[in-house]
Amino acid sequence: MTHSEVKFPVRYYETDQMAVVHHSNYIRYFEMARSQMMEDWGLPIQRCEKELGVMMPIVSVECRFKHPARMGDMLTAVAEIEKVPMAKLVVRQAVYNQRGELCAEGAVTLGFIDAKTFYPVRCPEIIATIIENHLNDK
Repeated sequence: MTHSEVKFPVRYYETDQMAVVHHSNYIRYFEMARSQMMEDWGLPIQRCEKELGVMMPIVSVECRFKHPARMGDMLTAVAEIEKVPMAKLVVRQAVYNQRGELCAEGAVTLGFIDAKTFYPVRCPEIIATIIENHLNDK
């Protein structure tokens, strides 16, 4: 499994009147962790789109809420990949508060499309190789 995480505080605008993080923000938190993972690999999204000519649209999102995150919390968003993708990339995701309590968990499935034609393509070999190398390092 390859793992990446990003830490950040809950911001006021992410909360509702009860000072609890609004449920829609967890999808953004998931994306922050996935983007950090791509950056850690040296493959920021912009490079994938411009140099590799591939985009990775979200096919599905699954999110289960476990414990409310609140104003003042310091959160950690996690992204994990368990296997090398072929046509779709499944990323397990989670968000924890500073006490290690699981706030939300789920999975995001991404597809691969040609950046010019928007037609589905297989996972580019460079991405598959990077994921495979990180899976083997752990």
